[in-house]
Amino acid sequence: MTRVQAWKTAARVHTLPAAVVPVLVAAGLAAGDGVFRSDAMIWTMVGALAIQIAANFANDASDARRGADTEDRLGPPRMVAMGVISSREMWIGVAVMVLVAAAAGVALTLIAGPLILVIGVLSILAMLGYVGGPIPYGYRGLGELFVFVFFGLVATVGSRYVYDMTAPLSAWLLAIPVGMLASAILVANNYRDIETDRAAGKRTAAVIMGRRRTRRLFAGLVYGALVAIVIFGAFGWTPRATMFAGFLAPFATAPVRIVSLKTEGPALIRALKLTARLHLWSGLVMAAGSAISL
Repeated sequence: MTRVQAWKTAARVHTLPAAVVPVLVAAGLAAGDGVFRSDAMIWTMVGALAIQIAANFANDASDARRGADTEDRLGPPRMVAMGVISSREMWIGVAVMVLVAAAAGVALTLIAGPLILVIGVLSILAMLGYVGGPIPYGYRGLGELFVFVFFGLVATVGSRYVYDMTAPLSAWLLAIPVGMLASAILVANNYRDIETDRAAGKRTAAVIMGRRRTRRLFAGLVYGALVAIVIFGAFGWTPRATMFAGFLAPFATAPVRIVSLKTEGPALIRALKLTARLHLWSGLVMAAGSAISL
């Protein structure tokens, strides 16, 4: 593959909705509240994508160093493990993305104050600690929890905060299904890699729980997220139009069915991509519904 293709593969484009969705939902909420501003949304999106891509680069390099990406792995190719991109080059890529995120953070600080820098620093540290550092939490079954917190609560509420330095209840509530679906993406990924992760000593939640309970967790996160959106809207805790995300339920059945019935790599890769797509679609519906603010 070409260098461009290699870096695109390392960036794991199909996982990027996890970064995009919180920003979209927050922008919709801000529009509904009459405080939307385009510069805040653009810088928030740049920062979120930079942190997500940096996390994917760091994961590629760290897993290769720890021996988690072997020839037996079922998922997409990992560039450092294959020798397509050197570990040094990948860490330079991480540094570049962190610098981009830092630049976005500085711009947002001028808009919304120093709290944004605190959020940004914590997010970068969480990203680096996933599979890096002396105690990588991704190797101790805590990956899904951290994804829920940082790609759900922190990302959504923080993205809403940049518009008028407030964190309304609607942002906290919609952050819950956002985080659940982001976590479901990681569950699908780790479910696919159970055998190779176990062999490499990578104790993800899927490795610890086993296939049956991981399947239940995945279904609970996917369906639970949609149920939560409908309940919040029905009680008027969030804009009522966000309830239209409930109509996406038929699109949730395909990834849940695949994870329930399949164990081979290609099928589970498809489940992961379908989950990421559902996450994006639900985010778009929540953003549009919030902007309408019915």
